Amino acid sequence: MMLSEKMNKALNEQVNWELYSSYLYLAMSAYAEQSGMKGAANWLFVQAKEEIAHAIHMYQHILERGGTPQLDAIKSPEGSYESLKDVFEKVYAHEQKVSQRINDIATLAMQENDHACYQFIIWYVNEQVEEEANDTDILAKLEFIGDNKGLLVSLDNDLGTRVYANPFPTDTKIIG
Repeated sequence: MMLSEKMNKALNEQVNWELYSSYLYLAMSAYAEQSGMKGAANWLFVQAKEEIAHAIHMYQHILERGGTPQLDAIKSPEGSYESLKDVFEKVYAHEQKVSQRINDIATLAMQENDHACYQFIIWYVNEQVEEEANDTDILAKLEFIGDNKGLLVSLDNDLGTRVYANPFPTDTKIIG
């Protein structure tokens, strides 16, 4: 079954949004790096790589379903932040927007009786639950830490342990 015009458009918009998300997390990673928070910079860089993998995965789904990829300009992300807490508040707000967009695609797939797209997008629905939970966990820790620089260094070290794992390891077409 070929993608409908509406579904093709929605998925293309999400590909662009995923690429924007990668830009956003790269900007945040640069801020963290320049602030001496190398662990947070690493965490955000890994997040940027995941967003690229998501974009490619969606792009490939469009092609596999006979759709037409439409790669639009990617807007520049915000690049100034007040603190690491400010960064993660913005990460969480951004991921909430992503969740709404993904849910809208799932709803559209149901409305169009596009079971293949619905099955495809459900992975992302579940991924967003995990994303938001991770973000709220980090925000809770930052709230607890307050101005305690020793605890902030400990959190930064913890964030530095994150390693990129290809979310689509069985798909040899995805970057690794």
